[in-house]
Amino acid sequence: MSSSYDKFQKRRLISSYFSVVLSVFLVLFLLGMLGLFIINSKKLADDFRENIAMTVFFKNEANDTIIKSFDAELKKAPFAKTFEYVSKDAAAKQHTDIIGEDFVTFLGENPLQNSFDIHLKADYVYRDSIAKVESQLRKNPMISDIVYDKQLVNLVNDNIKKVSMWILIISGFFTIIAVLLINSSLRLSIHSNRFIIKTMQMVGATRGFISRPMTIRAIINGMISAVIAIILIISLITWAESLEPQLKAIRDTKLNIILFAGMLFVGVGISWYSTHRSVLKYLKMKLDDLY
Repeated sequence: MSSSYDKFQKRRLISSYFSVVLSVFLVLFLLGMLGLFIINSKKLADDFRENIAMTVFFKNEANDTIIKSFDAELKKAPFAKTFEYVSKDAAAKQHTDIIGEDFVTFLGENPLQNSFDIHLKADYVYRDSIAKVESQLRKNPMISDIVYDKQLVNLVNDNIKKVSMWILIISGFFTIIAVLLINSSLRLSIHSNRFIIKTMQMVGATRGFISRPMTIRAIINGMISAVIAIILIISLITWAESLEPQLKAIRDTKLNIILFAGMLFVGVGISWYSTHRSVLKYLKMKLDDLY
C-alpha cells in the first residue's frame, strides 16, 4: 500500500515538474520570438536608412588629386558606410543604357559631372544628422552640389518611429503577460504542495530547509525551460535561413546572444522569485487557511 502511494506521489511530482517546465518554456519561447522580431525590425529599419544615397557632385575643374583626396577623406569619415566614385564618363554610359540613345554625341559634349554616391550609416540618416553631414561636405570648394531625397529621409524616419512605438507598447504588454503566466504556473505548483510544506514546518524544519530544495528545483526548471526555448528558436532561425539565405544579412549575432541571455535570466529569475515568495506565503499561513 505504501509502495503504491509512493509511486503515485512520484508520478504526481514528475507530472507537476513537467507541466511547470512546459508552461515556462511556452511563455519564454513566445517572448523570445517577440524579441527576435524586435531585433530584426531594428536591423531592417537600419537597412532602409542605409539604402538612401547621398550624391556629391564635383565641379569640372576638380582634378584627380582632389578626387583622390576626397576618397581618402571618406574612408576616415565616421558617417560613411559605403561609397562609390562615379566618373562623368561612367555616368554618361549609365544614362545611355537607360534611355537607349547616345546623348553625348547628340550634344557634342558630356554635361555630367564626376560624383560620389555615399550611403550613410543608419545613425546619421536623420533630419538633423544628415543636414550636419551635408554642411560639413559643402565646406569643400570643389563640390558643386549635394543631392539626396529629403522627403524620403523624413518619411522613412517618421514611419519607423510610429512602428517602433507600437512595437514597444506591444512588447511591454506581452512581457507583463509572460511574467504573470510564469508566476501563476509556479504558484499553482507550490499550491499543490502546501500541505507538505506545512507538515515539514510542524515537525520542526526551518524555513531555509523547507524552501531551499523547492527554490533550487524551480531554478533548474526555469533553466531547462529557457534552454529548450533557446534551442528551438535557434533551430527555427537556421531552418528559415536555409530556405531564404537573404535572411542571414539581417542576423545580428551579438543582439541574439543578449536576447538568449535575457530569456535565461527571465526564466531563472522569475522561477526563483515566485517559488520563494509562494513557499514563504504558505509557511506564514495558518493551518486552517490551507483548506
